[in-house]
Amino acid sequence: MGLLSNRVGKESLKPGDHIYSWRTAYIYSHHGIYVGDNKVIHFTRRGQEVGTGTVIDLLLVSSGPARSQVPCPTCTPLEEGNGVVSSCLNCFLAGGILYRFEYSVSPALFLAKARGGTCTLAVSDPNEIVVHRTTYLLNNGFGCYNVFKNNCEDFAIYCKTGLLVLDEGRIEGRIGRSGQAVSIIGGPLAAVLSTPLRLVTTNIYGMAATAVGVYCASRFAADIGMRKDVAKVEVEDLTRRLATGLLQVVEPGTINLPPAPPSNH
Repeated sequence: MGLLSNRVGKESLKPGDHIYSWRTAYIYSHHGIYVGDNKVIHFTRRGQEVGTGTVIDLLLVSSGPARSQVPCPTCTPLEEGNGVVSSCLNCFLAGGILYRFEYSVSPALFLAKARGGTCTLAVSDPNEIVVHRTTYLLNNGFGCYNVFKNNCEDFAIYCKTGLLVLDEGRIEGRIGRSGQAVSIIGGPLAAVLSTPLRLVTTNIYGMAATAVGVYCASRFAADIGMRKDVAKVEVEDLTRRLATGLLQVVEPGTINLPPAPPSNH
């Protein structure tokens, strides 16, 4: 790993690692958590799926594991209504290259990596906690898939950190944490915000430098490790409240949880 690439070998993986592999000509990357024994748990576009309603949906169809006429004996069958699945490492990669997502990077390294969805300034929790969150969500789900608000990278980042970005204090309206979603939005936004500078300068290089600056600033401010509107949410509480959004922010870094719905057990 380093400045140019996060590429790693399979032999270096440890349970709790956040890994990813690029899909569709490097337009999009698929993320998951390696849990050991050659298995990866990841969030896919299955079950209660919410698409974008745009051409982007067509570009993301390869975000799931590779399909084969012969079922893989290692991978668990996909179930309707729960997009969190367990796959063998080979099926997860789907012929792609293996990369490891980096945590606790320096601001300089974060900004040097122009492509979002490869690293974060946030600190990862211990690997045993990461694996617990991941396996718990495999059995209980991670809500409704949304390419901008709740995607595979959001799933992996939550498993690693336990952090959620809250929208008006509700899980139901939470804003995505994924760097690649910010990149998709941030590029065009940077171009739009830098357009008024044409009134000041016609230098194409100056305009380009300004657009890059705006893009980098938007990525930095939106990173889960920099945001103030985040809270640590226990995975057991998260899954009980995903359907109703029963989560209220009291102050930065703390949350007020209403009484959980009664358990059927």
